[in-house]
Amino acid sequence: MSEHITVLLHEAVDALAIKPGGVYVDGTYGRGGHSRLILSRLSQSGRLIAIDRDQTAVAVGRKMMREKSVGTGAEFEIRHAAFSQMQKILCEMGVQKVDGILLDLGMSSPQLDADRGFSLRVDGPLDMRMDVSRGITAAQWIETVSETELEKVIKEYGEERYARSIARAIIVARARQPIVTTLQLAKIVIAAVRSRERRREGQQSPATRTFQAIRIAINQELEELSLVLQQSTGLLKVGGRLVVISFHSLEDRIVKRFMRESAGVDRVPRNIPLRGTELQRFNRQQFKVIGKAIRPKQQEVTVNSRSRSAVMRVAERVLCEADTCACLN
Repeated sequence: MSEHITVLLHEAVDALAIKPGGVYVDGTYGRGGHSRLILSRLSQSGRLIAIDRDQTAVAVGRKMMREKSVGTGAEFEIRHAAFSQMQKILCEMGVQKVDGILLDLGMSSPQLDADRGFSLRVDGPLDMRMDVSRGITAAQWIETVSETELEKVIKEYGEERYARSIARAIIVARARQPIVTTLQLAKIVIAAVRSRERRREGQQSPATRTFQAIRIAINQELEELSLVLQQSTGLLKVGGRLVVISFHSLEDRIVKRFMRESAGVDRVPRNIPLRGTELQRFNRQQFKVIGKAIRPKQQEVTVNSRSRSAVMRVAERVLCEADTCACLN
């Protein structure tokens, strides 16, 4: 199993602008790289709350809690949940507002290397669940999904030009025998892709986009992301930072749109006359975008090739008229 290397480690934690006595949320604990660095910058009065839907990651976090490996004395807690439950978790803990939220949307190397169906490099059960304690596996989903829905998922979530051919091939194959392993699915997809698009030396497998699409669908990743972004508005203090690291265009598009719209960018209709009160409604700014999108430097990509597609965006919460606690009474 390869060692996990945290992507944009210092860039992400620097972007949070850590206050030593602040309260922060690491919404994707993973293997704890970002959390450890955040804790090292907190004082004894500071607090970090981590969340992860992967039980193995949570076990790593709880071990770190017991060992108190970061010796600043800051309070650290980790919860097993999807980050879309962030508002609920914080309210249950009595936390109304936080100083920063970090979301690293990438998968850890142990997840990719585990026998869970995420990787094409080795054969294994076609599971693909981030949280193996709930939901259906990719194999179960493939067994029952309609061809129309399968094509839609592969096309939209995988941005795959041959979605129709791949969906048809999968449906035909499953009629012969259940598709239950990663290499079994990969062979079906590769055979369905036109010969001129077949793998060349150094290029990704033609099945990569399909695997990505099915994983996103199984875990409802884009829906989860949209939910937590909406919650961040009510959870962050004025001046609090939202830092998000995305790894494919669909995620980054959602993050970019959310930050731009929350900052009032491109929200005012063009070529339409508006009264002052109407213009004021469009200009209710909730965030301001901090800097431009940040990508890993070449040195980091050389050491960790999985970082090459990462894009980090940062926004800061600003005061608005409806600035209230996100916790429900």
